[in-house]
Amino acid sequence: MTLTEAITAFTALFVVIDPIGLAPIFVAMTAGMTMRARRAIAVRACVIAAGILIAFALLGDSILTFLGISMPAFRIAGGLLLFLTALEMLFERRQPKREGRAEEPTTDPSVFPFALPLIAGPGAIATMILLTDEASAIGSAQAIGVMLMVIAVVFAFFLLATPMEKLLGHTGINVVTRLLGMLLAALSVQFVLDGLSDLPGW
Repeated sequence: MTLTEAITAFTALFVVIDPIGLAPIFVAMTAGMTMRARRAIAVRACVIAAGILIAFALLGDSILTFLGISMPAFRIAGGLLLFLTALEMLFERRQPKREGRAEEPTTDPSVFPFALPLIAGPGAIATMILLTDEASAIGSAQAIGVMLMVIAVVFAFFLLATPMEKLLGHTGINVVTRLLGMLLAALSVQFVLDGLSDLPGW
């Protein structure tokens, strides 16, 4: 992988994963948590997402083929799951978190929705499969290294959650939560539409 190819791969993954866009979502879904709890969620989410993307980079389509799952079906499933999260954000149906009274959240969002499908979503998985398709062992390792750099950027933005929350305040968090809920709903519908468009006969 040349420097130009590495920059292209980094740009593609950065756009697909969108660390900047994930930061306010992280703030909204971890509102009221301590910095320690947020850091733990950020670490778990990034490590799990990296593991998922590495698995797909190394095994590619064989994982989905072995399970009998097509990429369109994977996109549709991810979109439906993300839509449920969007509804919870819009209507505040998430289980209440007791601010400042617990080190860990009452529900852990590190696996879902952060690791999957927000970080290691269908787009990121498809990008990793494309980057490593027919690549040599060195090329695959380089693609994984680029992906880990993007995940590191995601983690850095997650660590800024506490200062962002202080800046926005309680009212700002409520506004951002509902706004992002609408955006997540739109994103989830787009996942479903992308999956449907890739199905034979559509």
